[in-house]
Amino acid sequence: MAPQPVVTGLSPKEGPPGTRVIIRGEFLGTRVQDLIGLKICGSDCLLSAEWKSPNKIIARTGPAKGKGDIIVTTISGGMGTSTVQFRAYHETIGPLKESAVWIEESPSQNFAWGRRTLTQSGLTQEDPLGLSIEGNEQKIPEDLRDLFPDACGDLSQENFSPAWFLLENHLATSFEDLKAGLAFLKRKVESQKEGQLSFLKSNAGSVIDQLDTLMNIRDKLQEDVKLHGSEPLNILEQSIENSISESQKIFTDVLVRKEKADSTRSVLFALSRHKFLFCLPNTVDRRAKAGEYDIVVNDYSRAKNLFGKTELAIFRQVLEEVDQRILLIRRQLHEKVVKMPQSVDQQKKLIKALTSLELQQSGTPIGDRLRNTDPAWDAIEARAKYLEATFRQTFEQHANKDAAPQEKSKSRDPSQAPSRVNFCEELCDIAASQLPDLWRLGQLYFTGELRGPHDPKPGDFKRMVLTAIEKFCVYLRLTILIAADQRALRQSSGLSWPIGSASATHHFLPWIPQCLRYTRIAYATLIGLDLPSDALDIIQKLIDEVRLFCFSIIFKRATDRCKKLGVQETWEMTVEDYPGATQLPAALETLLVETLDEVQSVCMQPEVREGNLLEPHSDGQREVTQRLQELLSAFSAVIAELAYSTHDDETPTHNVSQLLGFPNAQQPESVSGVGGAAVNWEQRMLCCLANYAYCNKSFFPHIGGVFVRYGYPLPTLAIETARYNANQLFTNLLEEYVEHKGDPLVGTIEPSMYLGRFQWDHEMEIGLGQLRPYAHECCDNLVGVYSEIYSISPTLLRPILESIVQTISEELARLMSCVQRFSYTGAIQAHVDIRLLRDALENYANETAKNYFMEALEAITPPLNSEQKRKADEILERVKRNMRLQLLCFAVKEP
Repeated sequence: MAPQPVVTGLSPKEGPPGTRVIIRGEFLGTRVQDLIGLKICGSDCLLSAEWKSPNKIIARTGPAKGKGDIIVTTISGGMGTSTVQFRAYHETIGPLKESAVWIEESPSQNFAWGRRTLTQSGLTQEDPLGLSIEGNEQKIPEDLRDLFPDACGDLSQENFSPAWFLLENHLATSFEDLKAGLAFLKRKVESQKEGQLSFLKSNAGSVIDQLDTLMNIRDKLQEDVKLHGSEPLNILEQSIENSISESQKIFTDVLVRKEKADSTRSVLFALSRHKFLFCLPNTVDRRAKAGEYDIVVNDYSRAKNLFGKTELAIFRQVLEEVDQRILLIRRQLHEKVVKMPQSVDQQKKLIKALTSLELQQSGTPIGDRLRNTDPAWDAIEARAKYLEATFRQTFEQHANKDAAPQEKSKSRDPSQAPSRVNFCEELCDIAASQLPDLWRLGQLYFTGELRGPHDPKPGDFKRMVLTAIEKFCVYLRLTILIAADQRALRQSSGLSWPIGSASATHHFLPWIPQCLRYTRIAYATLIGLDLPSDALDIIQKLIDEVRLFCFSIIFKRATDRCKKLGVQETWEMTVEDYPGATQLPAALETLLVETLDEVQSVCMQPEVREGNLLEPHSDGQREVTQRLQELLSAFSAVIAELAYSTHDDETPTHNVSQLLGFPNAQQPESVSGVGGAAVNWEQRMLCCLANYAYCNKSFFPHIGGVFVRYGYPLPTLAIETARYNANQLFTNLLEEYVEHKGDPLVGTIEPSMYLGRFQWDHEMEIGLGQLRPYAHECCDNLVGVYSEIYSISPTLLRPILESIVQTISEELARLMSCVQRFSYTGAIQAHVDIRLLRDALENYANETAKNYFMEALEAITPPLNSEQKRKADEILERVKRNMRLQLLCFAVKEP
């Protein structure tokens, strides 16, 4: 229970009935309804009381008299106490003072008849001491009536008190001035004690006037005796009786008028006293039109408390009229509560007023008409419906804009945001502004601040909030996730964004990160509302989907840029650790780093209450693997395109036999490489092979390290898949190069072997330390291939030369097996040729090639005897000395 009210201040402290009094103190009530009693000097003043605050009340005093306490009574604190008092008095009303009430005639109380009336009024007479009273505003703090109960300070009264007069008029006058005033008063009195002669001298005019008056009276009396005889008193008596009868007639009329005045005064007093009730219907209407519903509730509550149980017919009639007005106001308030848009504060004000009016009217037949309404819940439902309608209206508005003809869509400014982006921004603004209002209104309802007598519905409100958030996410999914399968979503929601042109879709993709930013801003606003976790999880799931989709879009753009890297290829071999590899892998790494930076800043870095997209076996990790595979596959395809497109555009150079009279074809046009040197098709193909080998061996694993450096799991699957694809393309391109270089070389062996109608069964001249032309040509052509590969990428020597050497050995084995018979010298020459090729190409001969060389030697029949072998060894040594430069290049091991 609250402390008792205490009155500590009063302004003013005295006054007649009806005085406006400001009462100050402590614990004077917590609200208007808490004040239930106010007495001033024992008079009930509650009807005129205006509660301002717990420390201030304004009221008008009642018909009390004398001193008394101010007692305040509240529901919370009970009856209070007072440390100050109020003095009530009644003003004296005379015939010359204006008054709106009837005056009781008592002339003896107000006027002194006789010569005293001729004296100067005490209100206008001068100070008897002859002193000025100006500057004597200082007043004695005590009430003089308490000090002199039977006296007064008026000179014209019988009970005049000099002490009262001095305290009232000369409290601040000095003692010397008072002595001077006493001397003035004595001189004035002495002047009135002079002799009759001097009196007559000073009053000669008055004496003469008196004598004239006496003479006139005598003359009148003599005339009356002549006219009326010696006894004129009879006539005077008759006149007096006539006067009395006439006065009685006049007095009867006065009494009748007085009775009418009394009845009128009683009615006016009743109207004045209960003016609040009789003016209440018009006051209620006026306050309601002005929107001052709190005053309407306060006035109606006071009227019900004061006159709710009255038996007077006129009061009941007025109360019924007020109830009808309140019922109409309740209906108007209910319409305003559910009318949208409006602020929560405005709805809160209307709901409180409506609930208070409903409680005041409960239990009455009129109040029961709207008994089943719950204004707070109706306001919540209206706000939820308005939010959903706003979502749909905004969606339809922007969807219709995006359904423009293709001619208009082609003329769109690329820097202008598409309708989808504008819709996302506006939808997120609506959600960030209206969803908090809905949630705050619901919290006010469930905490009891806005709830009336009805039971709350927490389950319904939670479903309402979840439905609004789900609708918000559905609209965003339909707008942003354009690449997802949305058939089920369209069927469940009945909504679909118009299918635009491919250019419009392509124009929208770069704006998806901006849409993600709008969604995150709205999500951050909703997080601050302390919504339930299942409601926030709906938006979090959407944001994770949009983040993943944004990641996919960014990597797709990177893949498209990767496909154009071939245009930037300058064939500059800049990789120090792997000769032959160009700057193409470095360009891919730069592109990948830029892409990862963009992805990290836009979507992959989780914000408040967002999930980690890179959890093991998650959709995010699978998306990263897939997009990286696409990027690396596109890069491998760029290398293949560079290799095969140049092959198709140029005429390849075939190494044909110089002995047959077919010189090498003219070299094709080349592009500038390192230092401005020309790079032909074969060299570019070797660069492509070197790039494949470098990517397979070092670059693709290095890409995995880049991902790990950015916080991603090691994309092992994507890297291994890319390495496998690069290995396949490397093998295909290697076969293409070997076929391009090896087939012409092998094709010249047989024609040059039988050039000039040469036959192996004919005797020939040997011993000059020379080979047959086909063997020389094989070596020379292989030296050319070797030098070309070595100048670009020495690491490619073995895989290329092994295949070519195997093809040559196979062709030699076939040709030797086709010879029917060898002459003595022919067998030695064939043996020297094959052994020289076998020994020279030993570093690049695999087991298959070695077997083919063995088959070629075994095909020489009959086998060489010891003499032939010795002869063949001598010739072979001389040939090796003569061809030491050619053989030396094959002896150098590749790095």
